[in-house]
Amino acid sequence: MKIRTIGRHVREGLKSLGRNGWMSFASISAMTVTLLILGVFLVLAINVNHISNSIESQVEVDVMVKNDVTGQALSDLQTTIQGFPHVQSVSFISKEQGLQILRQRLGQNADLLNGLDSQNPLPNKFIVKADNASYSDGIAADIQKLPQVDKVIYGKETVDKLLTFTKIVRNVGLAFVIGLMLTAMFLISNTIKITIFARRREIEIMKLVGATNGFIRWPFFVEGVMIGVFGALIPGALISIGYTYLVRHVNADYLAIFNLLPANPLVTQVLGVLIVIGIVVGMWGSILSVRRFLKV
Repeated sequence: MKIRTIGRHVREGLKSLGRNGWMSFASISAMTVTLLILGVFLVLAINVNHISNSIESQVEVDVMVKNDVTGQALSDLQTTIQGFPHVQSVSFISKEQGLQILRQRLGQNADLLNGLDSQNPLPNKFIVKADNASYSDGIAADIQKLPQVDKVIYGKETVDKLLTFTKIVRNVGLAFVIGLMLTAMFLISNTIKITIFARRREIEIMKLVGATNGFIRWPFFVEGVMIGVFGALIPGALISIGYTYLVRHVNADYLAIFNLLPANPLVTQVLGVLIVIGIVVGMWGSILSVRRFLKV
């Protein structure tokens, strides 16, 4: 296709948007509202997944070492644990460091620990993190078998409940977003079909005077794409403004435990998804609708 011909189709598509102002406004409005709802739930689902990952990353396995294991034996034990499958990190906490941490936690009541420096009852320990929280159970079982280890603590029941909860949240969120996406595509394509249906006489006349299918179809194709782009940019801008405000003014004050993802690049990614959906649905709706009236 010649560049001049492409330019003609683009100009005609843009002119059609203006000539059919109210129908174009209705299509863009329907797409804006639908994509706004979809975009909000996308942002919500991505943050829920982020928070789930954050919670799971805090799962730790505390390994209490026997008192007679010291010096090089401690280093060898750390190397052994680090070599287990799915172990991401192993941190050593000496009994002296453990006592200091306990003092910090007690705060004003730290004087209750006075006198324990010379007879520290705390054991040396390792804090082990898995590359995936679901492997914590197996790692804890393997470590417990080592002769240098006195006790392994990681809260099995709590971790199991946590993993079950985060799995349910992820699956429900994914199913909801997919369902909403399909609904959005159906609603938007139907709105575009109605818009083109109102101009069926125009298509039929062009067909009767000898215009080719491509000559008729391309301006509607461009129009569908433009409706998709405009319908995605508006909710993208609203989500960007609203989410940036939320992160700046609410995150630090009320959600310090569950930090939201930074606005950038999250908003950019969601905007990209909305534009792609808008363009695809706009193209899809216009092609299907025009094809019906080309069979004159």
